[in-house]
Amino acid sequence: MEQGLSLKREVGIIGAVSFIAGTMIGSGIFISPQYVLLAIGSPGASFVIWACCGLIAMLGGLCYAELGTIIPESGGEYIYMLRTAGKVTAFVFVFSFISVMRPASATGIALSCAEYVVAPFYSGCAPPQLVLKCVAAVVILALALVNCLSVRLATGIQVVTMAIKALTLAVIILGGAVMLFQGNTANFEDSFDGTNVGVKAIGIAFYQGLWSYDGWNTLNYLTEELKRPEVRFWISLTSPDQSISLVTGLYLLVNVSYLTVMTPKELMSSTAVAITWGNKVLGSWGWIMSLAAALSAFGSLNGTFFSGGRVCFVAAREGHMPDILSMAHVHRLTPSPALIFTTVISLVVLIPGDFQSIVNYFSFTAWFFYAVTLSGLIYLKIKKPELPRPYSVSVPIVLPILILLVAIFLVLAPIIDQPQIEYLYVALFILSGAIVYVPFIHFKLCPGMFDKVTTFLQLFLEVAPAEKNL
Repeated sequence: MEQGLSLKREVGIIGAVSFIAGTMIGSGIFISPQYVLLAIGSPGASFVIWACCGLIAMLGGLCYAELGTIIPESGGEYIYMLRTAGKVTAFVFVFSFISVMRPASATGIALSCAEYVVAPFYSGCAPPQLVLKCVAAVVILALALVNCLSVRLATGIQVVTMAIKALTLAVIILGGAVMLFQGNTANFEDSFDGTNVGVKAIGIAFYQGLWSYDGWNTLNYLTEELKRPEVRFWISLTSPDQSISLVTGLYLLVNVSYLTVMTPKELMSSTAVAITWGNKVLGSWGWIMSLAAALSAFGSLNGTFFSGGRVCFVAAREGHMPDILSMAHVHRLTPSPALIFTTVISLVVLIPGDFQSIVNYFSFTAWFFYAVTLSGLIYLKIKKPELPRPYSVSVPIVLPILILLVAIFLVLAPIIDQPQIEYLYVALFILSGAIVYVPFIHFKLCPGMFDKVTTFLQLFLEVAPAEKNL
């Protein structure tokens, strides 16, 4: 019997660790620290926020590792909701994910990358928004092309940029350590003075901090492309020297370095923390930090594209998106139609993009769906404990319950303290997915409408339907 077309299992242990840590270490640690400090008000409290964010990401990663082995399919939250909460909930998620969450994430990272690319050319003044967005668009298109051409090339970029990120953070940490040993400790005296204890302030600080950790669930989007996925999930998410624990330690040390070199006021007023740090410590060589931060964001965006295209691909394979998006290139075995679609939506979102608003609304939406996903894991642990969990990839039920409570807090925090109408709009948009589902998915009002377009695109893009690779 002839084997059908499917995505190749080309992501090994190094690639798996690089996709998690490499996607997490992107623009966030070079931009979010000032927003965390601005929201929470004091250096001491900001360290607590960063440590708690790392713990949340680690525990969330462990919960997702179990989900990834119980349901060994690509697609992340989408496929887990489909198997536990049903078709409507899964469609509502993928509708929000493809329309808002992934494009917003990609746009935020691309804008950060563009900020650092152009910064050396606009010393002493803010670069024009048009220039920023044009550079961001070029970065998005370049990475879309890479991901369409080769899984191996995209994985290679992820590994190389991960090494650059580790080196960059090491330079920042060592530079801060030197300054610290020279006696620059003034910013750590009375470090909790001025702490904001409002519910909204804490929630927004967590939003900005967790943005820097976004990517801890990357492997769950590409399960079918992992070599021996049950082993990869467990090793890459639990080894103390790898992935999330590594990132958490680096982030804490980097924040110590920032506050050793800069005063809290300087940190909060900086639009590009890494450049400000570089100018103070490296002097005329400060531009190196701009280049390193840009490459870091480039690698993070690469991981975001790689995983985001898979969700669109899996949703189409399950009948929740147009058929063309469920196809893979016949030679390169990449989900190129889904990647192209994600690119187009990202470029549209880029037009009115604003970094801080993007982060807040992305985080609000993301943690709403994390709560739904973790509820599904709790359901599986209670109702279906007999499901196989290879290599004892199982966590105590208290962990998903704890992260579920955190997710509920993060969703409600900005609403309870100081409600903003924008969050209502986001909630209404999420719920509108259910309205779209009824006519177009449940009743299939236009089943033959796209047949000719699908046939044309299939021939033009040289793609064919892909089977599951379980």
